[in-house]
Amino acid sequence: MAARPVSLFELLRARPEVHLRAETAADLTARETLLDAAMGTGRTRKSSEAIRRGRLPASGLSLVAESEDDALVGTVRLWNIASGVRDGAPVAALLLGPLAVLPGFEGLGIGASLMRRAVAEAAFGGHKAIVLVGDAPYYSRFGFCAEHAAGLVMPGPFERHRLLGLELERGVLRQAAGLIVPTGRESAAGDLAAAA
Repeated sequence: MAARPVSLFELLRARPEVHLRAETAADLTARETLLDAAMGTGRTRKSSEAIRRGRLPASGLSLVAESEDDALVGTVRLWNIASGVRDGAPVAALLLGPLAVLPGFEGLGIGASLMRRAVAEAAFGGHKAIVLVGDAPYYSRFGFCAEHAAGLVMPGPFERHRLLGLELERGVLRQAAGLIVPTGRESAAGDLAAAA
């Protein structure tokens, strides 16, 4: 017996209420559980993790999505970096990631909402560029492209076509070249990022 098609009205009615807010220290355990569920425990071996390790996220740029029953269902953080150099000077930027949505909550627009909010908050905070490692078909809708990160390299293995950049100020990544390195504040025990 074939399943009855679900109407758009039923889908919208069944969609859980989710709101975005700033991450707090109380979210750390739930965030780590979410990241393990969404990305697997091997996520800590990625090149981007080497940049984040031992650092605090950029001030005001750690966001979570919370369901109506107070469950953490999405997360994103941005980190201060130098995205190579241009004309002998480091190019200040942000590294976005990881972006993750709890399994079972995919396809509801939670990731897209977190991305839009993260980009808007970064722009509002005066940041000039964001880089990330991810799937171009997904992130291109937010303005990210490989061309803006063409001269940059990660500190470890990475797939060139997945290194993407977004210029919040036109031309800021043009001719930026070299290694992406962390520039953010170092974390200490008990800091927000200590469990990241």
